[in-house]
Amino acid sequence: MSEALLIIDVQEAMFSYPDMKLYDEEGVLERISSLLHKARSAGIPVIYIQHTEEEGEFVKGIPTWEINGRIAPQPEDMVIEKTTPDSFHLTRLQEELERLGVTGLVICGMQTDYCVNATSRRAHSLGYSSVLVKDAHSTFDDGGLTGEEIVKQHNDILGSKFVTLLSEQEVTFQ
Repeated sequence: MSEALLIIDVQEAMFSYPDMKLYDEEGVLERISSLLHKARSAGIPVIYIQHTEEEGEFVKGIPTWEINGRIAPQPEDMVIEKTTPDSFHLTRLQEELERLGVTGLVICGMQTDYCVNATSRRAHSLGYSSVLVKDAHSTFDDGGLTGEEIVKQHNDILGSKFVTLLSEQEVTFQ
């Protein structure tokens, strides 16, 4: 099986809200950085998903749209823009994965309850063998639940059928 590291929406906007903070944002960012290092060291393709909208913090080209500087893409990495929570919908992601011969994804990023959830489910539906790095995705408090509770809830639900759950320390690339 050929793998790729899929980093979803780790953009400056996620770290720029004055009144909201991602659950364990520093820890999650460190673990994503570690996954990046492991993938690049093993020659595994790295694919960034970058959310783009026509207004707000995700307008193409503005500073908050940029991928977080601590995990910035390198020239050999692929960046795919999307406009919906599902990273496959109306993007070239599946085409690029097929071109690379990728059959397995290692998924991390933002936000757990939106884009990570939608992409993990779609990857399963498309037949990809996916690992969700259970401590390398995050979200904000919402609807009476804390970000931590939302992450745990989604790990439990997605891990029951759609993905294999591994911690960042458990992830290895061949």
